[in-house]
Amino acid sequence: MLDYKLLEALAAVVECGGFERAGDALGLSQSAISQRIRTLEIRLGQPVLVRTPALAPTPVGGQLLNHARRVQLLERDLGQTLPTLASAAPRLRIAVNADSLATWWAETVGALCQKEGVVLDLVVEDQDIGLRRLRDGDVAACLCASPQPIAGARALSLGRMSYLPLATPAYRRRHFPEGPTADAFRHAPAIVFGPHDQLQHRFLAECGYRGPFPYHLCPASEGFVRLALAGMGYGMVPRMQVEEWLRDDKLVSIAPGQELEVPLYWHSWRHSGQLVERLTAALAAVRLV
Repeated sequence: MLDYKLLEALAAVVECGGFERAGDALGLSQSAISQRIRTLEIRLGQPVLVRTPALAPTPVGGQLLNHARRVQLLERDLGQTLPTLASAAPRLRIAVNADSLATWWAETVGALCQKEGVVLDLVVEDQDIGLRRLRDGDVAACLCASPQPIAGARALSLGRMSYLPLATPAYRRRHFPEGPTADAFRHAPAIVFGPHDQLQHRFLAECGYRGPFPYHLCPASEGFVRLALAGMGYGMVPRMQVEEWLRDDKLVSIAPGQELEVPLYWHSWRHSGQLVERLTAALAAVRLV
């Protein structure tokens, strides 16, 4: 039988990003957390954490994290029928892309979270790589662009988010007087969400340009739009996030009629308990684009 106090320590270290903060979260000393991790590794005969270059679970550690989180969710279901087992509000760790978080996510899950008394631990991750978090055992579910579920999980299509290449009218006149040309792309500053964001590259490729281009890095959806409104660059912005600015012509497309559609899929482990089932049902009602 697994000792779930050891798994609890492992989950705390990964989620808190360190032994000291994990001890604070569990009300234990840092040395006590270290001892629990050592005990777990001795029993398994192999490490569960990689300490460098960054703290992260090993493949075995990821499997244990997946198991521990699913057990926590199943125990919550049991606590609803056996009240004496009820514990603190469940914490559900989910990877969500920033654009969903800035647009439709909250209004979709808000009522359910209030009704269920669940608190969310949201990991903001690009839609192209969120599935890695689930595979590594870091989250219980994720939103991502991949339709292919990993072993033991399932994928639910939520539809598509439509992205437009937007900038201010003044920016478009200054940098794209002749439209989206190769020379303009070579010199006009773009805005890119992060190093893993491929939307800008996809847009440029569809325009026939594959060369270098200057860009700002801005890993925040709201800040991304603010940079565009300030005339600092152009970037791929979700249509649903900027309807008001589009109506008022504060933002315009640098390539009218051209947009990218990004599919979104909800990935969660099978047999994760009733809470995840109800959350999945709420998301199934979402129809993007």
